Amino acid sequence: MLPRAPLYTERLCLRPYEPADADAFFALLHADRPRFQASFPDRLQAVRSVADAVVSLRTFAEDWRTGRFYVFGIWHRATAEYVGDICLMPQQKGQAEIGYYLAAAAEGHGYAREALAAVIDFGFNTVGSQRLLIRCFQGNVRGQAVARAVGFQPEPPPKRPLWFRNSDTLSQICRFWLVRNA
Repeated sequence: MLPRAPLYTERLCLRPYEPADADAFFALLHADRPRFQASFPDRLQAVRSVADAVVSLRTFAEDWRTGRFYVFGIWHRATAEYVGDICLMPQQKGQAEIGYYLAAAAEGHGYAREALAAVIDFGFNTVGSQRLLIRCFQGNVRGQAVARAVGFQPEPPPKRPLWFRNSDTLSQICRFWLVRNA
């Protein structure tokens, strides 16, 4: 089991959630619910109230204990303001996926790049991943720019049989990879 320790960057503290974070966690999700719907529908479905937030935060702690999922809340160090969430989910064959979101008011300040750089280090050096994945919608230009800014490379769209090309879902997802340096 990995210790539930915070990660610090120049401006941010990324730390595993505590039960006392439930109100802030719920408030951010609730305030930006329409914006997060397409990318984080499962999280929104699970967190419809503060009581749901408490349950989710307990689940995150258990997931951390088992190594299934590492979820960090993102706080601004100078103001202690909760600004978002970032997680790393280990997968098979040394691979892990990273997902993140920020409050609307926190976007455009470089926080996503800063948090992502810390989680890349955590994924490669603490978890031992060899490859990291970020998925985002084609229309999420900001998300793609963040991935590229920290070194992720886009994966070419997969070739699909002609009969499958009418499916918009897969063709709307961009995949970005970062491979651990040898």
